[in-house]
Amino acid sequence: MASDRTPGLADCTRMLAEGEVTSRTLVEHTLARIEATQASVNAFRLVRAEAALAEAQAADEELSAGVRRPLLGVPVAVKDDMDVAGEPTAFGCRGTFPPAAEDGEAVRRLRAAGAVIVGKTNTCELGQWPFTEGPAFGATRNPWNLGHTPGGSSGGSAAAVAAGLVPAALGSDGAGSIRIPAAWTHLVGIKPQRGRISTWPRPESFQGITVNGTLARTVADAALLLDAASGNRDGDLHRPPALDVSAAVGRDPGRLRIALSLKPPFTAVPARLDPRIRDRVHALAERLAALGHVVEEADPRYGRIGLAFVPRATAGIAERVRDVTSPHLLDRRTHEAARLGRLLAGAPLRAARRAEEALHRRVGALFARYDVVLAPTTAAPPPRIGTLADMSGWSTDRAMIAACPYAWPWNVLGWPGVNVPAGFVDELPVGAQLLGPAHSEPLLVSLAAQLEADLRWHEHRPGAGMSADNRAA
Repeated sequence: MASDRTPGLADCTRMLAEGEVTSRTLVEHTLARIEATQASVNAFRLVRAEAALAEAQAADEELSAGVRRPLLGVPVAVKDDMDVAGEPTAFGCRGTFPPAAEDGEAVRRLRAAGAVIVGKTNTCELGQWPFTEGPAFGATRNPWNLGHTPGGSSGGSAAAVAAGLVPAALGSDGAGSIRIPAAWTHLVGIKPQRGRISTWPRPESFQGITVNGTLARTVADAALLLDAASGNRDGDLHRPPALDVSAAVGRDPGRLRIALSLKPPFTAVPARLDPRIRDRVHALAERLAALGHVVEEADPRYGRIGLAFVPRATAGIAERVRDVTSPHLLDRRTHEAARLGRLLAGAPLRAARRAEEALHRRVGALFARYDVVLAPTTAAPPPRIGTLADMSGWSTDRAMIAACPYAWPWNVLGWPGVNVPAGFVDELPVGAQLLGPAHSEPLLVSLAAQLEADLRWHEHRPGAGMSADNRAA
């Protein structure tokens, strides 16, 4: 191929449909790029080389016969918390895991759209932390600077897309786990409405705070993958009405009222917004005003929303620990979180679930005056590899809250959010969130696409060889 990077998702689909390239060529190119970067970027836990090539051959036969499906023959990756038939689902943990008997619903839908699943990407242990490191697979590194983390817990998916290994990937987001790595790798990351993409074989994930979503270099690609993966099956607890999110990409969002919110929600430890990130988010607000929108500083009334988050998050970890084949190999912090989750699994968890309706009213009151919230995605740029690796549980929590205090409330609410690139701090990417009320993905995508057309962030990629500092761990 002319470039050492895989083209975008929509470009791949077009090239395949028009016969400019074969699926086998795309997949071979993808596999070669993965192999060339695995020792440095380390984005993948598992690569399905033989199976992917066979699937590519089958896709080429369909294309030659005139069959057209939304992603027919396009290589994509999925996070290793999603079941792929015949492959283990380790979810960042050490030990031996049995192969999944069948695809999870999100993967099944991607296959139905024709996608070729080239592999499963790295994630921290049970998706708990905003970094992607661990004894099970080592450290996944940021393609913009290999000395720094791409974030987490969907760091492998973000690194794979940012490095140009795949055009787009699925991740999951329980406290910002799509939006944070998207921010720190200069990507678009869509956290959709709860249930938009099924979490089956689990009726819901982590007591409903975790959703599946997409990472890509462009808004159009992220929306295309979202539409392909979206949908439900019998047994899902959350079944939002179907949307055509891709149709919103070229749609004028109109003149919107946007609340610029820089104040983090209440947390037990202090969180301070890096003034350089504040400047980048202010710059985005100014661009939105120049595009004709009304931008005013205003904050959602979060209250003590953390009381509705902690029981659900830790109970979810306790549930996942029960499924691990070798629990004695888990990180001590995982066991601490699981113990807390078991303690909170009764009345505190029920109260946390019941609080959601009141939180919808309290936070949602802002949307009587505004259409969208613009907020930082993180309070700090991506830390260096190893920064959080050997901390105690409490120290890890403090460091996470300090760096990433902005994303998790929208997981409690179950509402959509989109990370958009906001520029760079010390040559490392940072991002901002566009946040909306229930079922607002089309509006958020329309606005994100308008910003992208203005700022052209997708044209800026990490260097093919990456910087000298990249060699430093």
